[in-house]
Amino acid sequence: MYGDLKDRASLDAALDGIDTVITTTNSAMRGGEDDVDTVDRQGSRNLIEAARAAGVKGFIFTSFLGADPNSPVPLFQAKAETEALLRESGMPYTVLAPNFFMESWIGMVVGIPLQTRQPVTLVGQGQRLHSLISIGDVAAFAAATAGHPAAIIRRLAIGGPEPLSSRGIVETFGQVLGQELPVQFVGPGQAIPGLPEIVPPVLAGMEMYDSPIPMTDVARTFGVELTPMTSVVRQMLGNPGA
Repeated sequence: MYGDLKDRASLDAALDGIDTVITTTNSAMRGGEDDVDTVDRQGSRNLIEAARAAGVKGFIFTSFLGADPNSPVPLFQAKAETEALLRESGMPYTVLAPNFFMESWIGMVVGIPLQTRQPVTLVGQGQRLHSLISIGDVAAFAAATAGHPAAIIRRLAIGGPEPLSSRGIVETFGQVLGQELPVQFVGPGQAIPGLPEIVPPVLAGMEMYDSPIPMTDVARTFGVELTPMTSVVRQMLGNPGA
């Protein structure tokens, strides 16, 4: 059954007889009428209201570790607002709060320069530690938490098996390729040619804090085998040396 987050009536029909809702929706890679306000704010509100009306027994929402109503990033604001709506909904819910996705983030920061044969550009010193997580692992947690008693009315911070710095990520690519990659550094506020506009400010923000996430107990509880950065890099590079 088809449902459009911007069309509440379609959601009522789509959720008829549904026990569990898992939503990973966001407007980050969309365009046109699909933006933060229509999808991440009102769309998520529509889905929560429709799920509550349908008597859904479990609602799993994919948020973000840094979701905050005071964030300067509109998407992160909207994620925090949706979390608040869920807490007030009265439904059993689980909020998955993943750190940055390995595939998308390292694909931009390192993958694009590799493809264009340019040095990798990092902001600041590139030494802060962050537990990036594979997109596949986020999906595995979404499936594993559905109906799991340890996930009810809970916000789960999730990350990869080990925290790495931006320098460490570049070194991982170099190890897989068998060569040292050229790296250059810029200060906060400087543009990085060839990369999406969102990348430099986020890289600058990541150099202001660490976000390691202890994952041993959480992964064991939900039976998720975490994907190491090396595996993701090998897959991105066509699995050389495997």
